[in-house]
Amino acid sequence: MLAQLSAVINLNHPDHFLNWSFFTISVANLVIIAVMVIIFGLAILLPFPKNKQERLEASNPPYNEPETNIVPIHPIKSLDNKMLTARFRNWALRILPPGKLLPDRQPAYVASWIYVFGVATLAALGMVIISGMALAIGGADWWHVNPIGHFFNSIHLWGVELFMAFMVIHLWGKFWMAAWRGKRKLTWITGVVAFLASIVECFTGYLSQQNFDSQWIATNGKDAINATGLGSFFNLMNFGQMLMWHIVLIPIVLVAIVGGHILLVRVHGVAHPIQKRPKNKAARKVMENAESMAWLGSTRKYDIIKEGAIATVVVFLLVIGLASLLSSPDKPPVTIESWARVAPADFMGTADSELSGTSETANYGPPYNHGTANLQKIGVSWQMLAGVHQSINTAETFVLSPLSKIAPTDPKLAKALASYQSASVTQRQAWNKAYMHVLKNVYFISGVPKIAKAQDGPVPTIIATELTLAKSGAIDTDLLDQQPFYGTNYTKPLLFIEDGNYFSSKAKQNHLYGTQWGVMNETGSYPGQPWLWLYTLWYQLPGFSTSKNVDLIAIYLTAIASILLIAIPFIPGIRDIPRLIPIHKLIWRNNGHNQTKP
Repeated sequence: MLAQLSAVINLNHPDHFLNWSFFTISVANLVIIAVMVIIFGLAILLPFPKNKQERLEASNPPYNEPETNIVPIHPIKSLDNKMLTARFRNWALRILPPGKLLPDRQPAYVASWIYVFGVATLAALGMVIISGMALAIGGADWWHVNPIGHFFNSIHLWGVELFMAFMVIHLWGKFWMAAWRGKRKLTWITGVVAFLASIVECFTGYLSQQNFDSQWIATNGKDAINATGLGSFFNLMNFGQMLMWHIVLIPIVLVAIVGGHILLVRVHGVAHPIQKRPKNKAARKVMENAESMAWLGSTRKYDIIKEGAIATVVVFLLVIGLASLLSSPDKPPVTIESWARVAPADFMGTADSELSGTSETANYGPPYNHGTANLQKIGVSWQMLAGVHQSINTAETFVLSPLSKIAPTDPKLAKALASYQSASVTQRQAWNKAYMHVLKNVYFISGVPKIAKAQDGPVPTIIATELTLAKSGAIDTDLLDQQPFYGTNYTKPLLFIEDGNYFSSKAKQNHLYGTQWGVMNETGSYPGQPWLWLYTLWYQLPGFSTSKNVDLIAIYLTAIASILLIAIPFIPGIRDIPRLIPIHKLIWRNNGHNQTKP
C-alpha cells in the first residue's frame, strides 16, 4: 500500500534551469528557496495566537514574574559535598535548575511564529533519525530493491529537506534578532556549527546512496577534497567510509552539538527585544548587562511539551505527505558492464588511453600517482604534501591485471600480453597511437568490434578481450576484489568510468553537468542541496571558473565565509545589521504592552 501511495506526482522527468548573468539554478531548487523565504515572511508577519488567559492578562496585567518561574533550588548540604559527583550535581542545579530546563512560562515577547522553527528543526531531525534507523534495519541496498524501503528512503529525503529548510529559517530569524546579545555568543556559534555539521552529514548521505547521482557527486567532489590533501583520508568514492561517517560519526557529533545548543538556550534564555542603542558608553554597558539577565517583564504561558508534540505531528504529516506524493529519485548507477554494453566504442577508447597512460587518471597526481594534470596550488600544494596514498597505475590496474587472470585459459591473449609487456615504452606508445587512430572508425557485428588493420601490434587483441571481460561484469568484480574484506571502495571503477565520455554525457542528459558541477542538482525535477549555494557560487564567478585552482579557491573562500558566519557576534558592522535594518520590529511588534524594563 505504501508503495502504491508513493510517487503520485512524478518528478523523474528532466528539470528546467534559469540563468541570471553567470548564475544558473534549477527550478526545483528555486522553488525550495522561494518557499523558505515565503515561510520566513509569513512567520514574522502573521499574528501569533493568544489564549483566553493571555487576553485577560493584557487588559489587567498581573504581577510580572521572572521568565523562569521557578522556586530556587539550593545545593544539597551533606557530608558528601566534597565528592566530585556532589560538586557536579550542585553546579548543574545552580546553572540549569529543572524550572529552566523545562520552563512553563516565557517572556511575553516570545509571541511570533518565527520562534517555532527551533522546535520544528528538532522534530524534523527526529524524523530523519527514525527513518534512517528504518533504512539501516533493511540494509544499505534495501531501498534500491524494495518498494517499502524506497518509501522509507523518501521519508528520509523529505525529512532532510525540511530539517535543513527549518534550520536555515531558524538561523535567519536569530540573525535579525541579533540573538547573540547578552552573553549568548556561544549559543549562536553552536547553532552555526550545527548547521555546518548538518551540511557535511547531508553530503555524506548523498554519497552513500550508491546511485548515479552519488557517483557523479563523488567523482566531481573528489577534486576539491584531493586539492586540500584530505583525499587520502576522506575518500568520497569509498562508499563504506562515507556510509560510516553518515550513520555513526557525524550524527554523534551533530546530536552532541545540538544538545549543547539547546542547553545554552535554556541556561541563558531567549534574547531580549532589541532596544535603541544609547549614545552614552555607560548607558550602553548597563543595557548590555540587562540583556544577559533574566527577563523581569511580562510573561506568558509556555507548554514546551505540547509545543514539541504539535511540531512533531505537523512535521510527520508533512514528511509522509511529501514522501507519498513525490517519492525520491533513484537513477541506477553506471557500472563498467553497463558502460561497455551501451557505449562499447567509448569503452575501448578509454581502455586504450588507460593502457597508454594518456587518460585523466593516469596523469592526475596525488593521491593516485605522481602526475601533475590535476595538481592545485595556492602558495602551498596540500596534495604534494599529502603524497600518494592510493597508488594507481592505470595500465596495470584497469587493463593488464584483470586480463592476466584469464590469460592462462586464453593462449591468444597470453601471447598478446607477453608481446606487449616485453616491448619497449616507445614501441608500446606507437602501438597505442596507431590503434587509437583506427578506433575512430570501429563498427560492431553481433557485438564483436571490427577495426581496420594498423601497425598496432597486440593492442587490438588486448582491448577486444578487455571489452568482452567488461561486458561480462568481470572488470567490475576484479576492481572491487583487489581490496580485502567487504569491497565497498569504488575508487578504481569510478575513476575508470570517469575517464570515458559516456559518464559525463549521461550526467549532462540528467542536468547534473555544468556550472554547478552537479553539487546542487539532483536527477529529475527533485530539489538538490540549495544550502550548498555558497560553495557552488565560486565555480560560476568569471575568472574563478576557468582557474586551474578553482577547487582550492572554492574551499578557501567557503571556509572563510563559514568562519565569518560563526564570528558574526564579534565583527563590528556586520553584527549591527539587525539594528540598521529593523526587521526585528516585525518579529517583536506584539511583545506585550505591559512590560517593565528588566
